[in-house]
Order: sequence, then C-alpha cells, then structure tokens
Amino acid sequence: MAGRRVGVMGGTFDPVHHGHLVAASEAASLFGLDEVVFVPTGQPWQKTDRDVAPAEDRYLMTVIATASNPRFSVSRVDVDRGGPTYTIDTLTDLARQRPDDELFFITGADALSQILTWRDSAACFALAHFVGVTRPGFDLGAAHLPEGAVSLVEVPALAISSSDCRARVGRGMPVWYLVPDGVVQYIEKRGLYRTPVGARTTAREGVPGRDAAPSGDRPPEPPTTDLQEVPR
Repeated sequence: MAGRRVGVMGGTFDPVHHGHLVAASEAASLFGLDEVVFVPTGQPWQKTDRDVAPAEDRYLMTVIATASNPRFSVSRVDVDRGGPTYTIDTLTDLARQRPDDELFFITGADALSQILTWRDSAACFALAHFVGVTRPGFDLGAAHLPEGAVSLVEVPALAISSSDCRARVGRGMPVWYLVPDGVVQYIEKRGLYRTPVGARTTAREGVPGRDAAPSGDRPPEPPTTDLQEVPR
C-alpha cells in the first residue's frame, strides 16, 4: 500500500504504559496517521545507570499493550538488530522496509532538546518528520531545530513515567491503571522489576533506552516519559 502516513514510536518501554498509548493515539489523530509502529529498543545505549528488562520481555509487553488497537503495530527491527540502538538505524531500516511511506518519528519533547547530539541527526530529519510529545506547559526552546522539521503535541497522560512504574513494582505497590491490564499480569508472571530500583544498576556500556523515547541518542538524564529518549 503506497503513500501511507506511518508514525514510529521508539522507546525502551520498560514498561510500556498508558502515557505511551495516549501519545501515539493523539499523534495518529492530529497527523492523520494510518498506522503507528512501536519500536522497542534492543540495547538502549543511553541507559548506563541501571539494568533494563530483557528486550524480549519489553517487546512482548508492547505487543500486549497495543493488541486492541488496529492502527498500532510492533516492530522487532531494533530488538533483532543487535548492538546499541540509535534512531538513525531505526529510521533507516524502517524506510527500507516501507519505501513509499511517509514517516513521523514520535518521541519525548525533552529528548528533542538534545537531538542535535544524536548520531547522524541531519539524516534523521531527512528520513522523518519529528513529533515531540510533551506535558502541557513544557517549553522546548526549538530555535536550534531545523525549521518545519518538528511539531509539538501536548499530552497530559505523559505525567505517567516508566521509572515510576518500575519503582512502584519494586516497592510492592500496584500499577493497575498506569499500565494496561495485560502488562500488569505479564510483569507479575515474569517477576519483573522486583529488585529495589536503587539496586538495579549495571556497568554494561550501552544499556539505556528511552525512559522517553521512541531510541535515545542523548546522554542519560533523569527519566521522564521513557519515549525515545530514544530512540533511543
């Protein structure tokens, strides 16, 4: 099918939550997207300060979370590639798979503030229009971004964060209604995030993600939306 408008939401999705789903739905409505492809990071290079749940778990949670929306799909392109995940690789692979589609990369607006430090950022802008989703009142200060290359969308549900969800699970508190029901059950079944958050650190290089962020190509910062921060 030629000429489709496709959103690309890259992120660590550790775990995926309702803020991600609302952001994708809002972007799809505002930009007339035919599909939104969620792309969980494989090895998110920017999260060097903590362990990240296994890529397969994050992928399956994202599949569960998006299954009920016919306009949502999930790609394994980053999970299967191997090595650190960079947005330019994500977009290059998807553009190759979908040569006739117009891509819209959906990410946290806070991540966009660092986008010029991402690998091959100019090439990223050539491959997709960037949509920065943010909480109401966030000031991006977009003067440094290419004119016409970025749009901002306010999404109140982004007050939910993956880092808070992990912390709640680690403290034995519920995450019902913060993440989809199936994801709550998956986390319980797999025993994810049970180690206290402060103890979940790692010395492995290149384990980050997007606690933004759909790919994070920026230095680690305090977690916000888990969208690509990526992507990623």
